[in-house]
Amino acid sequence: MDTEATASGGWSRRRFIGVGAGAAAVVAVPSPAAPPPAAARATDMRRPPADRSAGPRPLYVGTYTSAPGGGTGIGLASYDPESGAITGSGTLTGVPDPSYLAVHPDGRTLYAVDERQDGGVTAVRLADRRVLGTRSTGGAGPCHLSVHPSGRWLLSANYGSGSVAVHPIAASGALGERTDLVTHATPPPGPGQEGPHAHQFLTAADGRHLLAVDLGTDTVYTYRLDAARGTLTETGQAHTRPGAGPRHLTFHPGGRHAYLANEVDDTIAVCAYDPSSGRLTIGAPQSTGSSGDVTNYPAQILVTGDGRYAFLANRGHNSLARYAVEADGARLRLLGTVPVGGDFPRQIAFSPDGRLLFAANQRSGTVTVFHVDADRGELRPAGEPFASPVAVCALPL
Repeated sequence: MDTEATASGGWSRRRFIGVGAGAAAVVAVPSPAAPPPAAARATDMRRPPADRSAGPRPLYVGTYTSAPGGGTGIGLASYDPESGAITGSGTLTGVPDPSYLAVHPDGRTLYAVDERQDGGVTAVRLADRRVLGTRSTGGAGPCHLSVHPSGRWLLSANYGSGSVAVHPIAASGALGERTDLVTHATPPPGPGQEGPHAHQFLTAADGRHLLAVDLGTDTVYTYRLDAARGTLTETGQAHTRPGAGPRHLTFHPGGRHAYLANEVDDTIAVCAYDPSSGRLTIGAPQSTGSSGDVTNYPAQILVTGDGRYAFLANRGHNSLARYAVEADGARLRLLGTVPVGGDFPRQIAFSPDGRLLFAANQRSGTVTVFHVDADRGELRPAGEPFASPVAVCALPL
């Protein structure tokens, strides 16, 4: 699980469990490459088709720079949008422990968390790969960030201290000083937890509400964002069953349902969402498709752009669970699982056109790629795994 506890070297439990023997080592040599086109990209929602005639597309890989066998910064690569083959091109150094990545809607700026005790968020201009600066998140171990659809605010979640932060984004893409920081003080921690652990902070499909998923308090918090001041007002809470350990939420394109991965009790739940109030109602736990002979920690969920299928990364079972989405998003039906081709898939992402799925496998230090069959929701491996040290996030543009 990703529950916070101190391990050797001062590592948190969420990082320590993902490290195993056999992490791939890659020699990273800085190498310039063509900047990505300024194509819009949405987070956990429908995305516009990519221009496949442009040839190879950029891929960025997050890692832990302080981990044994880890990387030295953000991995740089490109992928063929037809075959899915990945080619490495070096490393963007100067960003410590960039374990989660996101891109601005205009495609010009990359953002990374600095998952350290003194947490930070860093902005990188993609045209020349210049680091535009780092701002403190005001908390420990930030593990997730996202850009508000307006492009004006960066949202981040501090796992170690159980708080969420907001930073303004300048026209240049650089970050300003933090405008708000909220620590999840209620309800009390769930079973086996010693405090709150914010794991995700994202904008709801309606664009008017923000949702923060907290593993430590078994709660999803709803906030309103003051679009002028960048401050947060809590408007509601949705609670899982005690000990579920919610980790990651993804919206259906219809906007009235979402899917919640519960890391600690190895389940997934369908949630109803009311766009007018931002109220989330969490449904009954369902199977992740993992077998009982392994300990499994579900990680991230993706929903296809047409809303017909969903995929879940299973760490431990080392698989991708496939679901048919039915009843306009209100129901998930497990279709089966596919081996991920790596060890401990921490994060998954679609290519902008939705035709490829990338899985960052932390323990094996690889990124695996799958062709997505849009008609049947099937996954087919696309070539050999790409070696990248302690791969914890893959961001294809």
